[in-house]
Amino acid sequence: MSELPTQLQEIIEDFSLCEGQEKLELLLEYSERMPALPDWLDKDSNMDQVHECMTPVFVHAELNDGGLTFYFDVPPESPTVRGFPTILGEGLNGASPEQVLNISNNFYQQMGLHTVLTTQRLNGMQAILAYLKRLATSHLQQAGE
Repeated sequence: MSELPTQLQEIIEDFSLCEGQEKLELLLEYSERMPALPDWLDKDSNMDQVHECMTPVFVHAELNDGGLTFYFDVPPESPTVRGFPTILGEGLNGASPEQVLNISNNFYQQMGLHTVLTTQRLNGMQAILAYLKRLATSHLQQAGE
């Protein structure tokens, strides 16, 4: 497997050390840590929706000094789903677009989440990562113009 950004690797290790229900509890802790959107960011005009998710998930990416920052908006009544983008946002903060593109689509297996979540939830996590990869590709293309 390709080298992961340090922050994401640390999150994966934390999850891999948890057993069963502890993994779900840690995921819910991440959902509570989702930062509020900055005032300048409006989900209705500045954010893209990840349509592949059943829960409304909105994302915005910025490239600064070669590193990406992702902003997410997910309803608070969807704590499991909120945990996924929070993990990805924290784990990929400052990662280059190339690093984002190199993340395995099923990296969550290293976390053991496939043992405690439904396939539908895991598909949602993959969809969010796939969307982040599309945004990373878009930033690479814009940088190359």
